Amino acid sequence: MTTAAGDEDVLLRPAPFLASIMQIEPQWIDYNGHLNMAYYNVMFDRAIDQLWLKLGIGPGYMKERHGSTFTAECHVRYLREVHLGDPVQVSVLLVGADEKRLHTFEELRHASEGWLSATSENMTIHVDMATRKTAPFPPDIRTRIETLANAHSTLQRPVGLGRKVAMPAR
Repeated sequence: MTTAAGDEDVLLRPAPFLASIMQIEPQWIDYNGHLNMAYYNVMFDRAIDQLWLKLGIGPGYMKERHGSTFTAECHVRYLREVHLGDPVQVSVLLVGADEKRLHTFEELRHASEGWLSATSENMTIHVDMATRKTAPFPPDIRTRIETLANAHSTLQRPVGLGRKVAMPAR
């Protein structure tokens, strides 16, 4: 299992995980002149991959221990357009976890101006890649997840958490 130095500090910090700043790529811009909805998910996924490395469940984990994660459910809210040239950064809050699941809430913000562009709430499941069925996280990984979940449990829950798609009430 490969993890980077300083991972424990990230797991103990009572603050959402901050992924690297990303740039909007030209091919991601649609005919409306803004970021196409599919690429919000690309950026959210890249941010999750960075956090998974800190938890020890990245590509090395899959190769060495034959476990991985699959997204079971995702709810994206598009709140403000981003355009070519806008630097963006995703924060990830671990809302909850059990032996097989991770509930996360991500926010995509303009990296220099700070305004919120989109959110993504996800339920991720742990999978035994030999059987391709859900399976409990190994104890060492579960401990890392619990450490992060405990640190994030002290944080205020974000606006939009638990929202559903529905028409406005009349």
